[in-house]
Parts: sequence; structure tokens; C-alpha cells
Amino acid sequence: MDMRLSDEQQAFAQAARDFALGEFEPNAARWDEESIFPRESFARAGELGFCAIYAPESIGGLGLPRLDATLVFEEMAAVDPSTTAFLTIHNMATWMIGSWATEAVREAWGPALAAGEKLASYCLTEPGAGSDAGSLITRAEKRGAGYVLNGAKAFISGAGDTDVLVVMARTGEPGPKGVSAFVVPADAPGITYGRKEMKMGWNSQSTRPIVFENVEVPAQNLLGREGEGFKFAMKGLDGGRINIATCSVGAAQGACDTARRYMSERKQFGHALTEFQALQFKLADMVTHIVASRQMVRLAASRLDEGDSQASSYCAMAKRLATDLCFQVCLDAQQLHGGYGYLKDYPLERLVRDTRVHQILEGTNEIMRVIIARQLIEKGADLR
Repeated sequence: MDMRLSDEQQAFAQAARDFALGEFEPNAARWDEESIFPRESFARAGELGFCAIYAPESIGGLGLPRLDATLVFEEMAAVDPSTTAFLTIHNMATWMIGSWATEAVREAWGPALAAGEKLASYCLTEPGAGSDAGSLITRAEKRGAGYVLNGAKAFISGAGDTDVLVVMARTGEPGPKGVSAFVVPADAPGITYGRKEMKMGWNSQSTRPIVFENVEVPAQNLLGREGEGFKFAMKGLDGGRINIATCSVGAAQGACDTARRYMSERKQFGHALTEFQALQFKLADMVTHIVASRQMVRLAASRLDEGDSQASSYCAMAKRLATDLCFQVCLDAQQLHGGYGYLKDYPLERLVRDTRVHQILEGTNEIMRVIIARQLIEKGADLR
């Protein structure tokens, strides 16, 4: 088994690293402090193909595997997990539109989304339906030549700042089989955005609730067929879990690198911190957790690329492992900085705040355990 990256993959990762250092690093602290949504930077990311990494080439996407996407997102998240996380959400929505939208909708939205000229939000979560996505109650009623959308969504990243929404809504019976997916212009009449949520982290991307009141949606804006929305949502969540796990790995690597540099420079009792064995052991554990998380994420991405029947379980395992271990790495890196780690002069406190939510979104880590356990117990899965 050769787990090394190809020359092309290494070059792709280097391009992402260079972009993040040039575009994100000088601005990340300010975006966080002032809650700035950096549209111009997303447009520049689009120029390099980073807004449609695994979207179809037919809309201007790169059409690359999920494994290659993890290389990009990890490098960017090492500098700015919040901004990178929104980029992963935009990539997912763009992929959905490029994969399942009608030809008219693909032509209207696809190229602009792939180029980063337009941005997309993904609307699944509701005030009463988070991890239990099959119980959502936002409804799209068939009326005339289209649909009328009513309901509410919560915790929507980019809401109020993006141009188009991928909305999951009920068109039929209760449960997963009655859910459909729609492409809805973000400025459609009847859409109201709530206040920007005041969050612990992820401040470079806005998070707002959305209310839909008699929003008219043309029939051509349906993704796939009626009743396929939940299937699309689950496919999206598998990739989303890999994406957010990758952001945790990247943030942890950034935190570890920062801690290692600090330990080489900082002296106590006449010795550099790197000379203290207890701190050496801490650093060794941190990098071990990062490498283990990275390999788990890449394994899950490879299984997803291969269409493996157990891919969802691997994505859940990767998300659970990486977001737990890598959040702890960020905490440990902050601890190694002592009092300086608590100051905003250093990136550690921002990395800690930004990675905390990774254990919650895309399905909480408790839900990840439920998914894995069900596969083992109810379906007798062999996850080897």
C-alpha cells in the first residue's frame, strides 16, 4: 500500500499552501475580529479552481477526487479554519448543483459558482431538525408550474452574504423519502434573513437563520427528482464530514507548527522549552494524533471516491476521530504557549475557538458513534 502523494498532488497542495499564506494569513485575525466575510478572497480562490474542486468539469469544476480536495482544505485550514470551512460548504453546494440540477439551472449558476464569482449556502438544518435531518418540516408545495416554499432553516453558513441556496424541503410523506432538494436564488421574494449569530468562532463566515414565506420556486429548480433530497443530503454529509475533519487536521497542524517554533525560541530556567522532556513528549503526542487523523481522513476520502459500500461509516469515523484529537492538539499547543497562548497576538486562541464547533456540526460526534455502531451491530459491517 503506497500512501505517498503523487507529484501532481504535492504540487496541488503547495499551490493551496501558497494561496493560504498569501491571502489568508495576513487577514485571518482581522476577519475574525471584525466578522468580515471575505468575498474577494473567495473570488481569488475561484481563479485557482478552489471553489469547485470536485464539481463536474461541465460547469467549470476541476472534477478531482475527494482525496485531492482534502489536500487543499488541510493547507488552507492550517492558516484559517473558519474561512476554509465556508469554502468547503460552497464546494459542496456547487458540486450538488453541477451534479443534479437541470441543464438550465446548471448553465445559470454553475460556471459563476465554480469561478467564485457567485457563492452558495447549503440549507438543511432547522430549528427542530439538526442531526435528525429526516424530520425536517420546511415544505415545498406543488402549485401550478412550480413550488411554493414555506418554513425556516437555522445555522446557515454564509446566509445573507451568498447568492444562491441549496434548500432541502419536504414535498411528500413524513420521513426521509418525502424530502426534495431545490436551488433557490438567495434574493427571491419571501426570503427573510435573521440576525447574524454571535458565535464563539467561525467569525469570518456569517451564520443566520432563514425564513421562507410563500417563496415561488420554478419546477426546473428541483435537484434530481422529487423524493431524492435526503439521498443528496446524505451524500453531501459524507463529503462534509471529510471536509470538516480535514479542517481540523489542518488547524491542528498549524497549531503544532506554531508551538514547535515557539518552544525553540522561548527559554525558561536557562533552557529552550524544546529541551524539557515532558514538553518533548507532549509535542510527540500532538504530531502522532495529527498523523493518525490525517491518515484516517484520507482513507475515508479514498473509500468515498471508490464508492465503497461502507464509505459512510469511514466518513463518520474520520470525522469523530479527527475533530476530537485535533481539537485537543490545538488546546495542547495553546497550553505550551503559556499565557501568550491566551492572547490574540498569537493564532492559538483563534484556532481553538474555530475548531471547537467541528465536534458539533455535520452531525455531532455522538451521532457519528451512533452511525458507526449501527453499521457494526445492526448490519454486521466488517470495517477492516
